Amino acid sequence: MPNKPIEIAVGIVIILALLSLIVYVVRNVKLTPKSMTLVALFAALTAVGAFIKIPLPYIPFTLQTFFVFYSGILLGAKLGMLSQIIYILIGLVGIPVFSNGGGPSYVFQPSFGFLIGFIISTFFVGKLHSFLSNKSDKQVTKYASILISSFIGILIVYSIGVPYLYIIKNFYLSSELTVQSLIDKILIPLVTGDIVKAVIIALSGVEIINILKRANLLPNINEL
Repeated sequence: MPNKPIEIAVGIVIILALLSLIVYVVRNVKLTPKSMTLVALFAALTAVGAFIKIPLPYIPFTLQTFFVFYSGILLGAKLGMLSQIIYILIGLVGIPVFSNGGGPSYVFQPSFGFLIGFIISTFFVGKLHSFLSNKSDKQVTKYASILISSFIGILIVYSIGVPYLYIIKNFYLSSELTVQSLIDKILIPLVTGDIVKAVIIALSGVEIINILKRANLLPNINEL
């Protein structure tokens, strides 16, 4: 059963872990005013995405993964991950930037596993996109690199988020969630929506990258 003091204590531990991770990332990247601005921007966009949502039975469908994957693609693995860590940290300290509020006890919300997935997926989306896009200058390769990276991001988010949701619902909140309901009411509608978002990211991403590069608005990922 829910226990508020334990929830807050665990939330504080997660906050401290995220702060340590921020320190580690900052020590291992070359931060500039431009890169810091972009990190803050994508943290803010992810927060905005939480409130552009369609209600579903267990967790809402939001636009967050759109900005999560774009942060990895545009900022690179480390800066993209940093933007998501900052977003989640802001929510855990009590600012209601999550789809259902905020605060330390939010770690026991069924959807919190998806937020953890944002951090990890952004890193791998950034790494994979950088690796694949450097293979060739052909347009089809650039579209494919964004699409494949986004699909891997989806896989990571759901590999973490779905088991977390199932465990919290069934073993902590004692609210029965069957595997069939998980598939029908969560996986199918959410994954379908995220696949559509991944295709949109791929179709728009190449031109957006070109525009931002010409305007010198992207960080030099090779220097990070």
